[in-house]
Amino acid sequence: MLDRTQDLAAGVDGWLADFARAIAACDPAALSGLFHADSYWRDVLALSWRIKTLNGRDAILRELPADARAAAPFAFAIAPGRAAPRHVTRAGTDSIEAIFQFETVQGRGFGIVRLIPDAADSRRLKAWTLLTALDELKGFEEPLGAHRPRGQSYSRDFRGPNWLDQREAARAYADRDPTVLVIGAGQAGLAIAARLTMMQIDTLVVDRETRIGDNWRKRYHALTLHNQVQVNHMPYMPFPPNWPVYIPKDKLANWFEAYAEAMELNVWTETELEGGSYDEAAARWEVTLRRADGSRRVMRPVHIVMATGVSGIPNRPELPGLADYNGTVLHSSQYGDGEAWAGKRALVIGTGNSGHDIAQDLHASGADVTMVQRAPTLVTNIEPSAQLAYAAYNDGTVEDNDLIAASMPLALGRRSHQMLTAQSKQLDQELLDGLTRIGFRLDFGEDGTGWQFKYLTRGGGYYFNVGCSDLLVSGAVKLIQFDRIARFGVHGAELTDGTGIDADLIVLATGYKPQEVLVRRLFGDTTADRVGPIWGFGDGQELRNMYTRTPQPGLYFIAGSLAQCRINSKFLALQIKAIEQGLLPASGSG
Repeated sequence: MLDRTQDLAAGVDGWLADFARAIAACDPAALSGLFHADSYWRDVLALSWRIKTLNGRDAILRELPADARAAAPFAFAIAPGRAAPRHVTRAGTDSIEAIFQFETVQGRGFGIVRLIPDAADSRRLKAWTLLTALDELKGFEEPLGAHRPRGQSYSRDFRGPNWLDQREAARAYADRDPTVLVIGAGQAGLAIAARLTMMQIDTLVVDRETRIGDNWRKRYHALTLHNQVQVNHMPYMPFPPNWPVYIPKDKLANWFEAYAEAMELNVWTETELEGGSYDEAAARWEVTLRRADGSRRVMRPVHIVMATGVSGIPNRPELPGLADYNGTVLHSSQYGDGEAWAGKRALVIGTGNSGHDIAQDLHASGADVTMVQRAPTLVTNIEPSAQLAYAAYNDGTVEDNDLIAASMPLALGRRSHQMLTAQSKQLDQELLDGLTRIGFRLDFGEDGTGWQFKYLTRGGGYYFNVGCSDLLVSGAVKLIQFDRIARFGVHGAELTDGTGIDADLIVLATGYKPQEVLVRRLFGDTTADRVGPIWGFGDGQELRNMYTRTPQPGLYFIAGSLAQCRINSKFLALQIKAIEQGLLPASGSG
């Protein structure tokens, strides 16, 4: 394989030139010679206006020529200012990885190609993976850097409205409705609002909480992010370089408040979406918002973005006899801190991140804690094991690493996480052995794909150990399996052997209902049935109805970690802008 940087660049330049000629000439034979038989192409809006992944050279050749004819891509070149072509190992496979730039009739994009010599074809470099991703629409570039606003509308007219007057008028929506209504002012809502605002799309964010950031601020007292600061930046405004590696919830909440102000986002707090319907003839929604003073405002936005998160409506399972219990029952979303429970007895039902963190917080406050395990749970130490998936972000730029993250096809992502999970098990072997000894039921995700795919498929089912697993192993926090509980009674849990566990507090760390439940509640059965499942993969290779157009015109979903929202908010905003410009139909799948 090529070694020197200039040789790597020459090899990549040669492949890009051959690729450009082949798609310009619509030459399937030439294209075929540029891909390995076992190859992947992921297109994120650039050529197909879809987010899609094709596995195998034959599948690529069935769709790439037609997509290229429509998009007319050109000007392929190694991207200056980005990571230079280099040798990498991805999903256990060595390749030459290069970031390139290109243009289409309607936009500009970046891509990543990973090349491997073909031993059966004179070691000719051929693509193992290819990403083509839209970065901006021509004529609608973001006003950044040299293109920033000059402020002349208020800086040169001493008798007219100043900047603050204009901001207050923009936020009030006294004489207009927004083009886009975003529901939820957490990381997802703020990220998509920032992207849309940069694209000059009038956007209003509404949130039922009192302050921006309360979705984090009001969570349990000890909460910090479980992944590291370098992964979690918001679009356009990275965290200060002196911030802690693991960000406390209140610090993050305050940053969200400052972010909304600095990015000039229009946000109404203490405002709740009561419901709405889509007017097919007008191609608009009609929704009712309830304000803090009880007044209602009817709005007719063109687009609604649901940014209420994977963790939306609390899931409160029907547990036999729980209605008879005379103590306090809290869902994990209602739990604050353990100070009030010092010297008391607590049952925590559920063994995901929230269940473990709450149990540890109660124990630290002096409570007698028993955890109840309902299902096998993945456990991994927060360092180093849980951070292995983010290792790329320890080097290079956020922009390069976000593009790398977007470039990985599902099949290779699964393979990568199987390898990381196997590595984590080795690193965590002592802890896992201790948990097994006390009867804690472990799992490692479907086909050993680990915590990331548990999150992507079900939104939970894992724990990053920051100490509670050690408390379980030592016996400081007790453990029982849910199938040992016959029912709940007045004083707590009644066990199948006739004994019981008395409790002053029961915490239901039982997760959240799927987002489609909220869609049905707000927009009715017709819309919910049209949209279908949200989150998870189903039989496809992309998250269902997430970050993209859905079968319901004008309705979109964004959720996930700060990194997921940062990466995918750009792609969702580009689609909404394209719809506004008549470049893309209002509904679709993928």
